[in-house]
Amino acid sequence: MVLTTGDRVDPAWLGRRVVAGTGETGGFAERAVAPAADLFPVPDGLGLPDAAALYSDGSTAQGLVERAGIRTGDRVLVEAAAGGVGTLLVQLCLAAGAQVIGAARGPRKLDVVRQIGADAVIDYAEPGWTERVLEATGGAGPSVVFDGVGGQIGRAAFEATARGGRFSVHGASSGEITQVDTAEAVDRGVQVIGIEQLFDFRPHVRRWAAQIMSHAVTGSIRPVIGQTFSLERAADAHHAVENRIALGKTVLLI
Repeated sequence: MVLTTGDRVDPAWLGRRVVAGTGETGGFAERAVAPAADLFPVPDGLGLPDAAALYSDGSTAQGLVERAGIRTGDRVLVEAAAGGVGTLLVQLCLAAGAQVIGAARGPRKLDVVRQIGADAVIDYAEPGWTERVLEATGGAGPSVVFDGVGGQIGRAAFEATARGGRFSVHGASSGEITQVDTAEAVDRGVQVIGIEQLFDFRPHVRRWAAQIMSHAVTGSIRPVIGQTFSLERAADAHHAVENRIALGKTVLLI
């Protein structure tokens, strides 16, 4: 909530619920200073924790879906489907009329993906997991893959991608970006939307954030906040995220 404004700032901001970036210094504080141009008003009907969970991850997911051109009838594989971005990708693709296969590691994460409505859930820690992906897509393979893991998982997902499909890269939680040979992609007619797409997202963040938050207000999308921590336990929050034991989005509460 905006508590005070500078001399040249519209006083109408006072008392409004907002989210805002706080620059390179981070936002681990009870109060922070932010430029008025960076304030994003939280819509009525949406809680502040949900807005905080949606502003960054939600705009990213909305942008990825837009760039990949998700449409009715697509067969979509979402890696890291129990994460902050992944849970939103699953829901956005379902809302667009796609069949969604959510891939994650371990029963806790698979339960989350199942609860948000994925048509199929697959553990990519199990041998031969891409065979199950093919089975879930009637042998055709996914027409779209959202690769947030990279490494061997991402490479296996690329090999399972249907001819003429789209392979969208947005992360490398494994520590390694998926290596895709250009000639192989061309031969199979697979459009690779590389991780460099994220470099162009910044000018669109506010538009995408507004879209995802409007979905949340109507109830068609919900952020999965898997765990919350008090400000004093910020180190524990980082530990959960860095060790990949967190579910959905991790939020610090003041």
